[in-house]
Amino acid sequence: MNTTSLYAPLTLAYFIGSVPTAVWAGKLFHKIDIREHGSRNAGATNTVRVLGWKTGIPVLVIDLAKGWLAAMLPVFFGMAERDSSRLVNLQIFAGVLAVLGHIYPLFAGFRGGKGVATVFGVLLALHPLLTVSCLGVFLAVVLPTGIVSIASISAGLAFPLLLFLVFDTPSDVFRIFSVIVALALVYTHRQNIRRLLKGEEKKLFTLGRKATGEKS
Repeated sequence: MNTTSLYAPLTLAYFIGSVPTAVWAGKLFHKIDIREHGSRNAGATNTVRVLGWKTGIPVLVIDLAKGWLAAMLPVFFGMAERDSSRLVNLQIFAGVLAVLGHIYPLFAGFRGGKGVATVFGVLLALHPLLTVSCLGVFLAVVLPTGIVSIASISAGLAFPLLLFLVFDTPSDVFRIFSVIVALALVYTHRQNIRRLLKGEEKKLFTLGRKATGEKS
């Protein structure tokens, strides 16, 4: 594989991640910069809180799709054999670039979101069954609590545990990546953790009705 065929898809992965869905949706449909309201974060949860579910859900879906598409680029470009550890490693690399693009978007002054939805899309491309299992953990926490941050952290911590104890992968890099993802989610939610410890973290919804929430 020559340098161009290697770097072109990876560069494209970052550009895909850099599409600032929440920022563009806020400016196009509501004439505001989402980064100046609510938790001041360009992600789906803050979009729901500030602009409502009709805007927030499409933002969530597109941010998820960004991660999935970026992580699938090595497959689409035939960069390695199917089901090989090399292909998985390249998918992880592409996915990481997409997440970095979401957090530091080229098209929005390098001020983006925390990348939870984009990470979910990457993981969905890498290991669908494992990712759906983590989604189950997320829903099991968020539905009774209404707190997205603690649900995101719980799902993130479940990811490496389920990979090591229940599922498998041909890639040692994927195993390491799963631990990094869990630690990164805890780190990016450190302010939410402080609010949780103080009992100040707000809910996104309560028993089916909308409530003011913090960005996860």
